[in-house]
Amino acid sequence: MPLSPTRRTAATALGLAAALALTACGNPDDGGTAETAALPGATAKTKIDTSSDRARITTGKVGSLAAEVPARIRERGTLEIADSATSSAPLTFYATDNKTVIGVEPDLAHLVADVLGLKAHLNPVSWENVFVGLDSAKYDVGFSNITVTEERKEKYDFASYREDNLAFEAKKGSGLKVTGPKDVAGRTVAVSSGTNQEKLLVGWSRADEKAGREPVRIKYYQNPSDTYLALRSGRIDLALGPSPTAAYHAATAGESEIAGTYSGAGATLQGLIAATTKKDSGLVKPLADALNHVIENGTYARVLRRWGLSDEAVTKSEINPPGLPRTNK
Repeated sequence: MPLSPTRRTAATALGLAAALALTACGNPDDGGTAETAALPGATAKTKIDTSSDRARITTGKVGSLAAEVPARIRERGTLEIADSATSSAPLTFYATDNKTVIGVEPDLAHLVADVLGLKAHLNPVSWENVFVGLDSAKYDVGFSNITVTEERKEKYDFASYREDNLAFEAKKGSGLKVTGPKDVAGRTVAVSSGTNQEKLLVGWSRADEKAGREPVRIKYYQNPSDTYLALRSGRIDLALGPSPTAAYHAATAGESEIAGTYSGAGATLQGLIAATTKKDSGLVKPLADALNHVIENGTYARVLRRWGLSDEAVTKSEINPPGLPRTNK
């Protein structure tokens, strides 16, 4: 089974890892910046600012789109945003002051709030509490690298804003290459529970068993630091997670490498990341319209470029696009 999504070649997927390769973690002495390295396939260096005081990219309110927001949210004046604060650069993580939440997810959430004339209120929570908060209407929207899946569409509405690609990360020098289920048969692989990558890995393990191979030994870690410690110590062979975080870690820590990439929706469909709201909340259309506005005015591209994620850009936000199938390989 090829590891390239249908709407993106393998070379482009690997180019994402190269574009995210960083020479050093940000620190106060260098102003909290990191720089892309000249790895194979990388043609330019991009400064990534990880300091707490860097200016956000902003845009103006659009009255006609702000009027689409449900009255209860307009009257409150804030957009309550749930984001999983798991220190997963460059998605959502803590700046060099170790308290300010930064990353591509909060930056895009703030842009959408700007367009809708709302004050963005970021709520850093655990992954599972993103959905608990959406279910209870404590939060209006999740901007937390959430993949569109057919199962999730039963409870939530989605406005897509980024391509979803996954990566297998291995200890540096391991020589491991993942091109399909057979390459993880009998391997110990780390993954976070409740994620689409867990679903994909479980599916691969079942495929291995069906083919007479050993199943995958799946290990669950919710904290990235625990995953990286296990990888470094040899307690796991591979870690499966979002491609941006894997590429960022591989380049900044210098202790791991990308062993393979995969679409977050499987072999036949390009996965998509989306702003997520409770089903029929009335918010998904204004979210999609706001995202399309920032795509058109260029601020969306500036945010992705800031975090080295231009290769994951979409040309249009779609409401409830096709997602990870219930049965996936």
